[in-house]
Amino acid sequence: MSRQTSSRSPADLADWTGFELLDAYARKIVSPVDVTKAVIARIEAYESHLKALYAFDPDGAVAAARESEQRWMSGEARPLDGIPATIKENIATRGTPVPLGTAARPLKPAPEDAPPAARLREDGAVILAKTTMPDYGMLSSGLSSFHPLARNPWDLSKNPGGSSAGAGAAAAAGYGPFHIGTDIGGSIRLPAAWCGVFGLKPSFGRIPIDPTYYGRVAGPMTRTARDAALMMTSLTRPDIRDPMSLPYQDLPWLDLDIDIRGLRIGLMMEAGIGLSLDPEIRAAVENAARLFEQEGATVEEVKPFVTREMLDGLDDFWRQRAWMDIGALGDEERARILPYILQWAEGGKALTGAQVYHGMNQMLEMRHAAVAATHGFDFVLSPVAPNVAYEAELASPIHDPGRPFEHIGYTVAFNMSDQPAASINAGFTKAGLPIGLQIVGRRFDDLGVLRLSHAWEAMCPDRRAWPTI
Repeated sequence: MSRQTSSRSPADLADWTGFELLDAYARKIVSPVDVTKAVIARIEAYESHLKALYAFDPDGAVAAARESEQRWMSGEARPLDGIPATIKENIATRGTPVPLGTAARPLKPAPEDAPPAARLREDGAVILAKTTMPDYGMLSSGLSSFHPLARNPWDLSKNPGGSSAGAGAAAAAGYGPFHIGTDIGGSIRLPAAWCGVFGLKPSFGRIPIDPTYYGRVAGPMTRTARDAALMMTSLTRPDIRDPMSLPYQDLPWLDLDIDIRGLRIGLMMEAGIGLSLDPEIRAAVENAARLFEQEGATVEEVKPFVTREMLDGLDDFWRQRAWMDIGALGDEERARILPYILQWAEGGKALTGAQVYHGMNQMLEMRHAAVAATHGFDFVLSPVAPNVAYEAELASPIHDPGRPFEHIGYTVAFNMSDQPAASINAGFTKAGLPIGLQIVGRRFDDLGVLRLSHAWEAMCPDRRAWPTI
């Protein structure tokens, strides 16, 4: 969704892109203080409805903006100086507790910034707040035992998705241009899809993160692919705290030109497991494939490869992993956890070592299957999810802890395979809810995914004004 214009009114400073802000700061058209105050005003107008933020610090943000303004005036501006940003709650920021979305954890201030937060702060971004998430990040929902219920700006009766729930809502609502989420099975792409924004799940290890975990990544959530690319210039710098990170590459992140002619694109319309695909989502994704074909790409079918055994094995592994944390709590702390999450995690306590090991092997099987199914293509298109945003009060589309992952069949395999994958808006349902298109690249081709996403923004036939509340 490319909604940039050639000229901007100061009245809509909260909606300016990061690129527009850097240009305006350099030309002294607006100041970081003006922009930060405009974003704060947007938050104060919308936040009582959305509940997207945690640890909102308007005074600290204005102080940081004043420092940025001085750097611009003295010719010492940093690469992202003065751009407002939010950071998902589970990415530590110095001095702020990290509850992980649950009321069961003690609120101890974090001693230092985690790598993604450190990179933004070093480069001058103005950090306004953290964004909300569900308990332990284990829901595609804004439902939490610690945070208020987060809602979708396009329809307040609907869910923003998760686990980067607040980040998706904040990006769609115009709480500044930059937002960081995390993703271990779809937690960037699902809220990006359901909130109509751009979200990049980078290759595993591309953005250093701490703590690191198999399949876990941090990534940008923005209104445009170009702003996400701008964030990648900072977020990808190395950090010794992540021993699983990739060797640093100084990639040309801002070179987003791509020739679609001759590209071989796979189209995966069926996940192989889980919920049936909504017909409106099917139509939007198939239309995207046709448009790429009209631009000169070759489009071929990718058959589903995720099996029930793979998804159930992954479920077993994650349940047991969750129970290792939750089972160690006292009765009083455990009682504070969201009942859905507690019930789900309790399913892991009786699993044998052999069952958990089998589950881990199924995650490896998923990894191999994803690479085998997609390696012959430059990119793969698919839905992000089989459904659009659902009722805000539900923990998952079917609200059944016995079947928690029936909606992640399109996304989760690409966490296991380390492949970069983005969610970008493909249009809207008749009811006005956003539809997500997933663009998957070959392993480590994050830049290619950004380029094809940038091209799609210009091609998308259904572009709308951002929601207002």
